[in-house]
Amino acid sequence: MRQAGMIWLTGVPAAGKTTLAGLIAGRMAAVGVPAEILDGDAFRKAMCDDTDFSREGRARNMRRAFEVGWLLAKNGIWAVIALVSPHRAARQAIRALAAERGLDFIEVHVQCPVDLARRRDPKGNYRKALAGEIQSFTGVSSPYEEPEAPEVLVDTALLRPEDGAALVLKSVAHLMGK
Repeated sequence: MRQAGMIWLTGVPAAGKTTLAGLIAGRMAAVGVPAEILDGDAFRKAMCDDTDFSREGRARNMRRAFEVGWLLAKNGIWAVIALVSPHRAARQAIRALAAERGLDFIEVHVQCPVDLARRRDPKGNYRKALAGEIQSFTGVSSPYEEPEAPEVLVDTALLRPEDGAALVLKSVAHLMGK
């Protein structure tokens, strides 16, 4: 079985990462390419509830997501990881691990202006963070460091989710063998 790869979606909360991940994985499955989504909120709840939102806690959370994604990929299943992953150095460390292990790694910056993400706010987290109910919330009391050179940039203020997914899949088609 051929090793698959990892698509890492990063962006501020409510940028559209989870929606995009679902569309990407669904389209991959439709053409016979196995893919599994690791969504940040669900992953944290299931596997990382012992980590906080400090820089170190976030890096630990990312490392765990990477390791699960690595297990999927080395068994022929594409890992589509939707995780805020706000710190550039932690993302660079993940990229280095992928390179060290010979893993195809595609960083997708799901770009969205914070004011638009705040208006979307499907979980009410920006509202809670602005009210002081959530500490260290990316886009409010904690910074998001944009990627310097992602393989793909999906601007969700300009693109429909379907078009963003198509853009990502176009960039990885040669890696999927389809």
